[in-house]
Amino acid sequence: MKEGSGGQSSAPPPEACLNFVTNIPELHCFLPPCLISDRCLQRSALCKMYIWFTLVAGLAVLAFSVIKTRFPYFSEDCAYMLRSLRFGIRLVKYKKTKPFYSIVDCFLDAVKRFPSKVFVHFEGRDYSYGEVDKQSNKVARALQTDARLKEGDAVALFLANEPSFVWIWLGLAKLGCAAALLNFNIRSKSLLHCFSCCGAKVIIVSPELQEAVEEVLPSLREQGITVYLLSDNCGVQGINSLSDKISHASDQPLSRDLRANVHIRSTALYIYTSGTTGLPKAAFITHEKMWAASFIQGVCGVTAEDIMYINLPLYHSAGFLIGMTGAIERGITIILKRKFSASQFWDDCRKHNVTVMQYIGETMRYLCNMPKKDNEKNHKVRIAIGNGVRTDVWTEFLNRFGDIKVRELYAATEGNIGFINYTSKIGAVGRVNFVHKFFFPYTLIKFDIEKEEPVRNSEGLCIQAARGETGLLVGKITRRTPFVGYAGNQLQTEKKRLRDVMKKGDLYFNTGDLLRFDHENFVYFQDRVGDTFRWKGENVATSEVADILTMARWILEANVYGVKVEGHEGRIGMAAITLKEGQEFDCADTYKQVVNYLPSYARPRFIRIQPCLEMTGTFKLKKVKLVEEGFNPAQITDSLYFLHSEKKTYVPLTEEIYRAIGSGEIKL
Repeated sequence: MKEGSGGQSSAPPPEACLNFVTNIPELHCFLPPCLISDRCLQRSALCKMYIWFTLVAGLAVLAFSVIKTRFPYFSEDCAYMLRSLRFGIRLVKYKKTKPFYSIVDCFLDAVKRFPSKVFVHFEGRDYSYGEVDKQSNKVARALQTDARLKEGDAVALFLANEPSFVWIWLGLAKLGCAAALLNFNIRSKSLLHCFSCCGAKVIIVSPELQEAVEEVLPSLREQGITVYLLSDNCGVQGINSLSDKISHASDQPLSRDLRANVHIRSTALYIYTSGTTGLPKAAFITHEKMWAASFIQGVCGVTAEDIMYINLPLYHSAGFLIGMTGAIERGITIILKRKFSASQFWDDCRKHNVTVMQYIGETMRYLCNMPKKDNEKNHKVRIAIGNGVRTDVWTEFLNRFGDIKVRELYAATEGNIGFINYTSKIGAVGRVNFVHKFFFPYTLIKFDIEKEEPVRNSEGLCIQAARGETGLLVGKITRRTPFVGYAGNQLQTEKKRLRDVMKKGDLYFNTGDLLRFDHENFVYFQDRVGDTFRWKGENVATSEVADILTMARWILEANVYGVKVEGHEGRIGMAAITLKEGQEFDCADTYKQVVNYLPSYARPRFIRIQPCLEMTGTFKLKKVKLVEEGFNPAQITDSLYFLHSEKKTYVPLTEEIYRAIGSGEIKL
């Protein structure tokens, strides 16, 4: 082709176009028969052909322009739907495959493909896929021999974020055992409860958590629970060492027959959630749910070349399911941290060439609160996957740290519905589209905040919320989108089921969350309802906190709720209490009570002493007004107290302290 004026290629002559199409049989359907049969083409017919092709091309460009103008997220919607369909087809395939193809099998395939590739990097040391595989074989053989574990048994993991967490779980999975992932912050009553509800007869403990287990060891021994410590030796009667047994075990592969009866709906994990009320509840995580969660990375655009930074606890569904099992599904490397550190975060990302990060709202805020540096955009992070980030923090995060694709999620560990904001629209947790709704049917219904129940019409059915209106999200329970519930807690399982929603006899999962769909089909999280609020990335069950408070001899009743604090995500704990007759509020002993029995995120930072607690006609504690009033001493006449961490006691909440909290001088 010759160069025309201006250094650009001139358009091909009409004859060249015609010669091209007439030599391709597949294009003959677009040509008049006379042009095909007669090579002595007329100039007029040739020009008409040329004009026709130009017109079609122009119309295509115009149509695309109109679609892009009227539907600005058309390309993102299409890409998301195609990815979702691809992963959906894979899940259907796995359901039908026999023997069942699990995440463990996916890991073993990765070991075959790239045994030397780094799977986990932790505190300066690399662990390849091959090494982790062999270590998990040793774990499986040691537990099979010493604990007599077999397919179907449940084992509780009370472990910190460390590589052993990964290969111990893999070892258990190779035996066909389910793992109960315990929150390492729980103590005493909660810790004992978690064993009983999942039926675990074995617990494996990190050395740094030995003291917490020793506190409840007599009760564990009474229940016949075998305790293993990740140590070469242990002098405490009733606690067995495990590391020595693992080191002496064979690393040879295990037979797949050991898990021959495991299928897609078998229980793979128990992940504990505060849910709507009471002590932690063990949510059933089936292999189907594990697969679905592992696909999230792929849906967000993560590829096999990425490197992921995991600083969230592995007992969380985010860290374990989305992070760790998602890494196995993608075949990537993970940089594992014991805990989140804002000061080390970006240095770690630069050092290890991290391209994908996980977050919760709090971690985003901590990063934005760090002093500014010149090299803040000098990193390779391109995708951030997480949930709970405020709009203002999201905006500041992008302005400071560069063009990172924030993939904000909405989901519940035990739930059957979730959303992904695949467009990076600031503030949204997802988008409504027909493919997603086909696979995960859901609806938004009107909800009475005061009565804390759905609004129903004269026929007893729920009323769908209007576009732009805040409503309660409910997910339809079907065979494709089941809600399995909580282990050993049928009462709480039934509380999450909502019947007669859109028609008589239907069944939905009650998320307990208020959301809003806007006119552009974006989904926005509004608030939580019921007896749970979220602080520091953790769910806090108000009834459990109230039970701990009323154990104090001077407290008669306690009404626990969450209040907003400017500049912080979620809600911080506050309790309205009444005192027993003739008793005074003991600041120091109340502090000891909550510190001894509750993790830091669940401790009520504010106490309000009332003459009596206001109740509804059905004897439910009223919280709406208390939440609205907050903790401002200038507007509340009741006595207020603040949990002062440095003084290790509750102190009267003065206006000076209130201002210091608002300005950030006092850290919460």
